[in-house]
Amino acid sequence: MDFNEAVQVLRRIPIFSKLDPAKLKLLAFASDYLTYDDGEVLFKEGDPPDSAYIVDEGEVIICAGGDDEACDVVVGTLGRHDLFGEMAIFRNAPRVATIRARGPVSVMRIDGDMFIRLVTENPDTALGVMRMLSDKIARTTERFELVEEKVRSMQSVADSAHPCAPARIEKP
Repeated sequence: MDFNEAVQVLRRIPIFSKLDPAKLKLLAFASDYLTYDDGEVLFKEGDPPDSAYIVDEGEVIICAGGDDEACDVVVGTLGRHDLFGEMAIFRNAPRVATIRARGPVSVMRIDGDMFIRLVTENPDTALGVMRMLSDKIARTTERFELVEEKVRSMQSVADSAHPCAPARIEKP
């Protein structure tokens, strides 16, 4: 992908669409357009927070646990224009999950220092990132609540079916 194509890709991404042309060019210069095949790892849990990514085409899965070949638990899926990898940059801490391509995927990888600079110098971009982070937190909370409810339900069924469960004594 040439430089002008990279600028056009970035212009299509909502959080960057309001950047002036000079900043888009700078961002394109500090970014890489990468493609991955199905199952390829973009980064692993524990990797350093060196860059943020935005999906241009395709999907990636967020994996917790597992090894280079498999994913223990799929935590979520991200698609077109979704941002990921930014939390590790903001926290200046290692990655907390592994990101793997689901089918062919194309992403923009943005240098971490450039990403921080963009967010701190551009209110519209900062607001877009905050909205994306808020959406991630809301989706994660909803998934956690669903899992928690299922666990409570399963525990209730297990408790009532267990032969050692205390019998209920009815008062006369």
